[in-house]
Parts: sequence; C-alpha cells; structure tokens
Amino acid sequence: MDIREFKDQVFAAGREAGLEEMEVYVSRSKDFSVRIFQEEVDDYTVSLEQGVGFRARYGGKVGYAYVEAVDEDSIKLLVEGAKANAQIIDSDDEIVFFAGSAEYPEVVAFNGELGKVSPEERIEFAKTLETEAFATDSRVALVNWATTGYGETDVYIANTKGLEQSFSRNAAYSFVSAMVKEGETVKTGGRFLFKNDWSQFDAKKQAQEAVQEGVSLLDASTVKSGEYRVLLRYDVVQDLLSTFSSVFSAEAVQKGLSLLGGKLGEQIASPKVTLIDDPLLPNGGASAPFDAEGVATKTKEVIAQGTLTTFLHNLKTAKKDGVESTGNAFRASFKSPVGISPSNFYIKPGEKSYDELVQELGSGLIIIDVQGTHSGANPVSGDFSLGAYGYLVENGKITRAVDQITIAGNFFKLLESVEEIGSDLEFGIPGYGGNVGSPSLIIEKLAIAGN
Repeated sequence: MDIREFKDQVFAAGREAGLEEMEVYVSRSKDFSVRIFQEEVDDYTVSLEQGVGFRARYGGKVGYAYVEAVDEDSIKLLVEGAKANAQIIDSDDEIVFFAGSAEYPEVVAFNGELGKVSPEERIEFAKTLETEAFATDSRVALVNWATTGYGETDVYIANTKGLEQSFSRNAAYSFVSAMVKEGETVKTGGRFLFKNDWSQFDAKKQAQEAVQEGVSLLDASTVKSGEYRVLLRYDVVQDLLSTFSSVFSAEAVQKGLSLLGGKLGEQIASPKVTLIDDPLLPNGGASAPFDAEGVATKTKEVIAQGTLTTFLHNLKTAKKDGVESTGNAFRASFKSPVGISPSNFYIKPGEKSYDELVQELGSGLIIIDVQGTHSGANPVSGDFSLGAYGYLVENGKITRAVDQITIAGNFFKLLESVEEIGSDLEFGIPGYGGNVGSPSLIIEKLAIAGN
C-alpha cells in the first residue's frame, strides 16, 4: 500500500474511533556492512528496518503506537493502540502537533551515485584495507578490523493539521584497525571514515595512517602526575563533546540535569569557542530539512564566541520556555518517542594546522584517545576521569609516545580553558547524540595521573 494512501486510511479510522489530532512518522533504514578477516569475509550483513510511528490525541492526552507493516491490519493496530495508550498516560506535558513551517530549506544529504556502488566493490575495498595494512609495516601482527558499510534513510511525516514532508539521506563508512608488535610490546592504531562520496575513500591511505599510528605508540611509557598543557586531537574532542552534548538540551535544563540552566547570554567558554548546530550542512551525517516533529531546521550558534546563546528545543520544551522550537526534535526510529538531539554539532575550526598546534603547544601532552566515557564521565556535573594515551611534546616537537595515564577534569572548565583551535575539523560516527565534529584544541591545563 502506498504510504500516503495508508496515512489517509489511518486518519479516517482514527476519526471514527474518536481520535482528535493525529500524526504518522514513517522511517525506512537500509544498511549494509562487510568485515574482512584474514582475506575472507568474516561478517556480511544486509538489513532493512521500516515502520510507522503513530501519535494521536484522545481525551486530552496523546497516545503512541507503532507497526512494522504498511497494510490494512496495521491501521486497526495503530488506532486502537494509540487510543489505549492515551488512556493510561499520566504526564501533564502538553504535546504540540505542528501544522508545518512556512518554508523548508533545500538540504543536500543524498548522493544517488553512492547507492550504486556494488556490494562486490565494497567487499574489495575492505579486502584492500587489510592487504594495505599488512603491506605498510612488517610489525603488523593482526588486522583485527577491516570493514566498510553503507546506509540510507528515508523519512516521511504527516499529520491532520496539514503537515506533510519527506527526505532521504545516505552515507558510507570504513574502518581499519591494525595491531602492531615489537618484542613483547603490542599497540593498536585505527582510522575511521564516514562520507557520502565514494571517491573520497582511499583504502591505502587509510590503512597506512592506522598502521603508522600503531607503530608510533610502540615506545610508549607513562609520565609523572601533574598538570599539563594539553593538545586534544579532534577525535578526542568529538568523544567529549558527544558525551556531554545533552547539557545543551532544553529538556535537560528544564529537568535540572544541566548546569547551564539560567546561563543564557552568559560567557561559558573561551571567546575562541563557537559551537554550531548545522542541520543544513551539505552532505552532513545528520543533515535534514525538518526535524522529527516536522519543524523546519536552521543553522544556529549554540555558543557564539564563548557566549551561550540558545538551548536545543523541540516543540514541548519550546512551549514551556515561551520560545520557538530550534528544530532539534529527534526520534531514534519510528518506535521511539520524541526527544531532543543535536544535528551536525561541531566546534567552529580555526586557522592553524595540526602541525602548527603541536609547535604552539611547546611542552605538554597530545591526547589522541580516551577510554571509558560511558562510565568515567558525568553529563550532569561535567566531571570526567578517563584512561588516555598520546604523545609527549617538548620544545614544539613530539619526543615519544605516552600511555598508562588518566586525564581528569570538568567539561565546563575545559570549554573555558581553550587557548587555540585548529583547522582540522573532522566528524565522527553519527548517533543518538548527533553527528559530532571538532578540530583539535589546545587546553591551558589538564590534570594527568601517571606515576
């Protein structure tokens, strides 16, 4: 059944059942992944998830239901499910059904050519990742990950107030991780790439970068405990920003789960820091013309030169605060309730290259990886204590690798301590916390626990 025909029949059945405002949210996700291990296909996955989420107002409350099939049987399930759910809801939050924005932006997020790349070509690429990793250095003992994948998402939303919009987005990714060994010392280096242009994938370059990083860590040892000037590489900043992104959610603020409550218009970061949420970013991993409630998206500076300018809102939180939605309503899938998430969420890059930042660091530490963000970070207080490794820098030059250290600090103080921002903006893996990106940052000081 055509989705628009299905929508009309659901709304008609809903009216007969006494439902008032109604909305359907349809999503379809197609995913492909392949992993190569020792020249053989170790894992091959093709999946398709699709379904319809339904919200409807009944007796002053909004009920939810979802189905995975678009057919006549599903119509009754949605209507009866939402009606029954509405009768047991005890929340007093007012749910807003949106009639639609006056206009919607044009967003480039789907590359038709990318979808035409054959599974055979993607498999061959993953095999090349493994082959090139072994060819880069004789100390490569194992390539534990050589994988590539592809995903595309289609979203359709419509309601009884006249809203009806749709969009599509796709992207590919690849990841290689190589274990290098010298004597009894074993280290691992990896590289991840996420793009929606297949021509930007270079298996040889990616594999070489992963191996070279692993090799560079073979002489690692710890450092004395103390406070160090630190260069956080872009991917470490991504991890931290993703971990603490919820503090910018209006919902977290309203529930008292963010220390940023009451600080709009105040300086909360170094004047060098501008934090952007850009759902219109061309080919971004979270780019979309509208959010999960059908509100037109827009680019905004959450932090502008250190000043907190806005929280991220959906319709519910915006109504509570008497402001407009920022277009950040989010649903993980058609099964999920509406929440809040950033889109393409990143720190605005500066002008200095990574190598220039290393020189400017002078003497200090470069952190290239952290572990334990799920257990060693508190999104409410902002405190973190994380295992880490990287390099020691003396007189503007990397002298050796560093491991067996722990970095400890506070996210809010970290933002205040940014001294320099690089030009090397990179994005990580899109997820529930948005598509988070960052350039590398020099931090004035950070507590390091070593020996």
